[in-house]
Amino acid sequence: MDEKRVKSGLYKTLTALLLVVVLVGGLLIFRNTYFMASADQDDSTTTKVSSSMVIGPTNIADMIEQVSPAVVNIETTSVVSGGNDVFFNDPFFRQFFGSNGIQPRQNVQKGIGSGFIISTDGYILTNQHVIDGANSITVKIADSDTNYSARVVGQDYELDLAVLKIEADRTLTAMTLGDSNSIRPGEWVVAIGNPYGLDHTVTVGVVSAKGRPMTIENRQYKNLIQTDAAINPGNSGGPLLNIQGEVIGINTAVNSQAQGIGFAISINTAKDIMNELISNGKVIRPYLGVVVQQLTSSNNSVSSAGLVIADVVAGGPAQLAGIKKNDIITSLNDTQIKTYDELQTFLKAQQVGAQIAVHLNRGGLPLILNLTLAEKPQS
Repeated sequence: MDEKRVKSGLYKTLTALLLVVVLVGGLLIFRNTYFMASADQDDSTTTKVSSSMVIGPTNIADMIEQVSPAVVNIETTSVVSGGNDVFFNDPFFRQFFGSNGIQPRQNVQKGIGSGFIISTDGYILTNQHVIDGANSITVKIADSDTNYSARVVGQDYELDLAVLKIEADRTLTAMTLGDSNSIRPGEWVVAIGNPYGLDHTVTVGVVSAKGRPMTIENRQYKNLIQTDAAINPGNSGGPLLNIQGEVIGINTAVNSQAQGIGFAISINTAKDIMNELISNGKVIRPYLGVVVQQLTSSNNSVSSAGLVIADVVAGGPAQLAGIKKNDIITSLNDTQIKTYDELQTFLKAQQVGAQIAVHLNRGGLPLILNLTLAEKPQS
């Protein structure tokens, strides 16, 4: 009896141990299989992500070879009368000694810039400030040893754009114009130009931001592309390209207060006026002849929304219509005007010579004056 009990107990113990071994082994096999599958899944995911990511553009050199013939260097010469001749400019000196045939000294100033060909027959787009006041303009193309004399076809001070024309004895390479509205911050861009006279310099960066406003000297830019691609003096007027080689901007300025911040005029802005510059030589805009300010708590003495007249241009449409300083424009025709952008949007839809009704608030009283829009001066 005792022997049977011992054998039975031993059997039960061995059975229990066997079950434990089987259970532990199963758990180990399950664990290894699970983690191996997870590792395989992670590896496949990582491989998939890595293969779809592009760390940087790999075809820039090929693209540059294709578009370089369309990028031009621009050299300008301006003759400025010698303002440094103190004695000749002194009226008392001239009164007592006379000019005696003395002519003011002529200072010759040279400038450099960039541009790019927009048609195979020799039209070139650049910045207006590159050719502003130039007596002569010389264009050099990358694949030619010939220096071409260029004439200004049209220019616009406000948008800082100009179209030049050269006469070549062959069909030229022209740039493809892209869509600057479709670009996104973080996309790769390439700038080509003539910085400091260094022919066809290529720099690479990304779009840092879109729609930047900036005031440089007396120009107010509204819709600039910001980039960290190096832009230096001499780059002005050159193309800012996407990696497909399409122009998405015109390199314009570098921020002297910071490092690695450049700006370009969006190509869509240029496309809107290029044909007008070529056909008319300028952009014809209607204007009111006023300087306006946004209403604030400091300049708003009446409970009226609109734009306050800060100044009236002498002889301009507003003065002729009887508009005065401190009047508040509340609407034009039936369009309510609260901001400067709303004013510009209204004017863009109008024609020079059109008559409009200007709704004003003068000293708390409503007033309606009829105004005839005139052509806005170029500067």
